[in-house]
Amino acid sequence: MRQKKAVIFDLDGTLVDAYPAIIKSHNYVLHKLGYPAADSPTIRRAVGWGDENLLRPFVGKNDLKRALLIYRRHHRIALTRYTRLFPGVKRLLSCLRSKGYKIAVASNRPTEFSWIIIRRLGLKKYFNYVLCADKLKHGKPHPDILFKIIKRLGVLSSRAVYVGDMTVDAEAGRRAGVKTIIVTTGSSSKAEIKKEKPYKIIRKITELFDIL
Repeated sequence: MRQKKAVIFDLDGTLVDAYPAIIKSHNYVLHKLGYPAADSPTIRRAVGWGDENLLRPFVGKNDLKRALLIYRRHHRIALTRYTRLFPGVKRLLSCLRSKGYKIAVASNRPTEFSWIIIRRLGLKKYFNYVLCADKLKHGKPHPDILFKIIKRLGVLSSRAVYVGDMTVDAEAGRRAGVKTIIVTTGSSSKAEIKKEKPYKIIRKITELFDIL
């Protein structure tokens, strides 16, 4: 992996743990609209496809638009209170920068909320580029987000590596022709990840020190 020049990261479940914020906002919406609360594992399983798809299975079709407005209003605050970095993230990003890697984020989370996290946790200085699915026609697992980031960074796909936490990331990386590493700190099980055949599966983000 010494030939690599760029590292592209997913955000939620990979660099940051936003699940407490997501769960609080999600169940706040259900409470406000008169639906029963969902348990944490069920909500976690719905994460990774954008906030509209997060809410869709839990509310009626006629309530979805209102649910999304309530969720986003609550989530702007919840993210600042309940999101944290996984251990070693800043040390890893600092090390990659010092070694000359270009670093980017590819997230299915809407741009506004990705930037709330990035600014709140002091990550902005590490990234050359941040691209989210709401700026594209298709989110992950469509590979377009990775194609656009690679082009923006000015590197060949063979000189980039993508790091995510879900099957949707493994599929996007494979379709983009980018070596993909999946960390098992997200909502996909190891068995589900293995089926997508990523380049490597790791237990924690700091294992990238040994790979990169």
